[in-house]
Amino acid sequence: MLASMPKPLSNNLRASVIRFYENHDDYTKPEIAEEFGVSVSTVEKLLRRWRTTGSSEALPPGGGQVAVLRKHDTALQKMIAKQPDATLAELQEKLVRQRRVAASPATIWRALERLQLRRKKSPNSPASNSAPMS
Repeated sequence: MLASMPKPLSNNLRASVIRFYENHDDYTKPEIAEEFGVSVSTVEKLLRRWRTTGSSEALPPGGGQVAVLRKHDTALQKMIAKQPDATLAELQEKLVRQRRVAASPATIWRALERLQLRRKKSPNSPASNSAPMS
């Protein structure tokens, strides 16, 4: 079973830890952590965030990133139509040169999968070194 991420601390608990820290100079961070049932690391990160940003509130949950290449789908489709045996590195180079967009080979691969585009091997490609499975 995969371990799940712990739930974020409530903003109420965060504010309580900060107030307690401000009003109890005689408590150490480990003692504050024990008082509130959180780790010392949590207290340290919370205090660091509060000092640097002035806020102890939790950040909003992260969302998925918008696909970098989505705006370039048509260009990518044309590149594959023109050169179906292009390698990911070649496509990466063309995207930089023609579209001025930087994308990793993995990002290009995901875009090709999303577009259901299959790259074709050139008939001049060397044979695979792997033995056939029986």
